[in-house]
Amino acid sequence: MTKAGLIPAASGGIRFDRNELAGAFGDIGTDLPLIVGVILAARLDSASALILFGGMQVLTALRYRMPMPVQPLKAVAALVIAQKISGGVLFGGGLAIGLLMLLLTVTGLIDLLARVIPKAVVRGIQFGLGLQLATLALKDYVRGDGARGYVLAAIAFIIIVILIGNRRFPAALFVIALGLLYALIFKLHGPALIEGVGFRLPHVYRPNVQDVITGFVLLALPQIPLSLGNSVLATRQIGADLFPEKPLTVRGISFTYSLMNLINPFFGGIPTCHGSGGMMGHYAFGGRTGGSVILYGFLYLVLGLFFSGSFTQVVQVFPLPILGVLLAVEGLRIMLLVRDTVEKPAEFSIAVLVGLMAAGLPYGYLVGILVGTGLFYLARNRPFSQGV
Repeated sequence: MTKAGLIPAASGGIRFDRNELAGAFGDIGTDLPLIVGVILAARLDSASALILFGGMQVLTALRYRMPMPVQPLKAVAALVIAQKISGGVLFGGGLAIGLLMLLLTVTGLIDLLARVIPKAVVRGIQFGLGLQLATLALKDYVRGDGARGYVLAAIAFIIIVILIGNRRFPAALFVIALGLLYALIFKLHGPALIEGVGFRLPHVYRPNVQDVITGFVLLALPQIPLSLGNSVLATRQIGADLFPEKPLTVRGISFTYSLMNLINPFFGGIPTCHGSGGMMGHYAFGGRTGGSVILYGFLYLVLGLFFSGSFTQVVQVFPLPILGVLLAVEGLRIMLLVRDTVEKPAEFSIAVLVGLMAAGLPYGYLVGILVGTGLFYLARNRPFSQGV
């Protein structure tokens, strides 16, 4: 472990094989629609946004050497898309988030939060996130192309059910190939795609003080509770679940989270985080090393460097029903992590309650963390409580 435990030591190799390639698509259902939505809503330079997003994937994979994901900040993305917030405020908000997370890291407050918030609450956060992802997939993505989309999603789901966990024939590769074939037949317009091909680099941008202040109020305050719960605490927990031989610290995760958002705004990048759902997505479809994240990052680097001029055409390669099926599997897998609390009825009840709050209430992650933590310690101190 390096000084102050900020960055975990890189251990183990990075592989590039068919399973890592399949795992690379495990988080695309979460990321791509948000990235597209933010670029269009905030009128961002697509080359800058895609290149920075891909670059952060590669750097993170090299640091952690495991499928540690990089994702768009979900609360920020939802607010930007819904309210058409400008790119300047988006970059200012990203910088404010980076500074806040850096403060929590260097002061050690992030470690204090990790000690105080119990595992049952973290499981509840994961359950709520999985519920949100699965609901989004089934409600919006799967039916995105009408009856034709339902058929596509059904075929993709059958492929996953048959091949999930198969290391020789990774399910995600067949699902992505199916989506590409569908896009070639029904979606892509060849001349428009070719017309936009060209080499592009990110733009340099300097956030101003007013944008940072506005971004802090509009974007950072709603995002931070979700980041603490899912991006840091839940990611550390799922890392321990899936890769116990590669210990993570909340301080290390918080540091790389903050570092990304201290870089992204100055080059037109979308604010990013880590995430437990993303790690589960990579793992569920075959990723076991940082190779899956590097390959995923290369996808965005290639799109940004060479195809950003035909951005609206390129994204059609990944039809919404296909993204929805991948997202639903990711959501269901992360929801199932709550099963390790079943033998302790009080913890299971708290986890489910926190999950429902996180998924269904305004500021649900903050409310869930506060209520769940309070209930946990109240139940633990009652002499007749069992299983806590």
